[in-house]
Amino acid sequence: MSDSPFNPKAALAMVLFGAVVFIGLLWMLGSGMTKGSGNDGGEHVGGKGLNGYAALASYLEKRDFTVRRSRSKDAYNDEGLLVLTPPHGADGEELQKIVSARRYVGPTLVITPKWQAMRAPSNAKGAKKGWVVLADAETPQWKGFLDNVAADIAPMQAGETKARWTSTGVEGALPDAKAVQSGKADDLIPLVQGQQDGRVLAGYFNDGGFYPLLNANALQEPEEIDVDEEDQEVFPLIVVFEPDLINNYGMSQQANARLAERFIRNARGHDGVPIVFDMTLNGYASSANLLTLAFTPPFLAATLCMLIAGLVVGWRAFLRFGPPRQTTRAIAFGKRALIANAAALIQRTKRLHLVATPYADHVRERLAKALALPRLADNSATEAAIDRALAGRSGHPAPFSTAALRLRRASRSSDIVKAAQDLHALERTLKR
Repeated sequence: MSDSPFNPKAALAMVLFGAVVFIGLLWMLGSGMTKGSGNDGGEHVGGKGLNGYAALASYLEKRDFTVRRSRSKDAYNDEGLLVLTPPHGADGEELQKIVSARRYVGPTLVITPKWQAMRAPSNAKGAKKGWVVLADAETPQWKGFLDNVAADIAPMQAGETKARWTSTGVEGALPDAKAVQSGKADDLIPLVQGQQDGRVLAGYFNDGGFYPLLNANALQEPEEIDVDEEDQEVFPLIVVFEPDLINNYGMSQQANARLAERFIRNARGHDGVPIVFDMTLNGYASSANLLTLAFTPPFLAATLCMLIAGLVVGWRAFLRFGPPRQTTRAIAFGKRALIANAAALIQRTKRLHLVATPYADHVRERLAKALALPRLADNSATEAAIDRALAGRSGHPAPFSTAALRLRRASRSSDIVKAAQDLHALERTLKR
């Protein structure tokens, strides 16, 4: 029967569960997941309402695109396609700084907001978390960003004909034709237009850069611009003025999904480039901290090594062989241990010559007592009496006085030890 009141398997399961939960909590704190999934009805990648872009990200992932949802401003320096979904109240000057800084970093896709939305009432029939009710449509007023573009919202419906859009190789219909947002600028090259009136629903800017995929799918041939060779190596800025083309509202139609995939492929430039959906402009920014660094390469490798080391140590402790060993005394009990410790101390201090004379005197006193010799004031007389007792023994051993004198005069450690051994042998001869 085991002496422990606890089941080892149950104890191991509790420890492992606690460790996994603790590590998971640290990872969630470091990655910013404690702020929620972002399904708050906003116009961003976390929103699952009509105005959100969760369907677009999910569709791209299923089409084998590399998709990341970023809550850090470090993504502004990412070489992938950065998708910005700023709200109506975004700071235009900040947007201009972000886009200008990415001119030599990577392509940028800006999706302008349109709908003023409110969360669906919780008591509404069939309403789910993140659903919204679309209200009025309004163009964003971003002073300092896209000031050269004239944005407008107007219906695009002629009679009973639905509002339709067209692009290279694909066309479809908008989910709502009463409020269609478009943009107009001299250097804006259309990628998606209204089929009825040719208004630009999405396009990129002709800034002299070399954009072969965008130029091949443009609905208007861009004019040649004389620029420096350095400016030809810049990355494009693509703007989607009509968000219903690729938001959750529009992605409910197959044609819009095909447009979104083609649009993203052309915008990122070449295969393998990741798509990064920014959430910082929508209020989900999280600053880097030690926990974030611990779960971010290259520090992630060190974190994993520490976790593995902790697991090994814990497993070794759990599988400990036998009961715990009791601690022993620094100085053991008994005469033998006491003598050994004293001898070690004398040897360590190199004072062996100081114990030669006291040892010879102590042997003389023990022998005088053992032989019942009378106490004499003269030590030499006592040693002479011991010599006479020793002479009566068989074997004619050397006199005690001679061995004692040799011990007292010895200076080297080896001579002291040899003389002490001879004296000890004489003592044993007399005591037998």
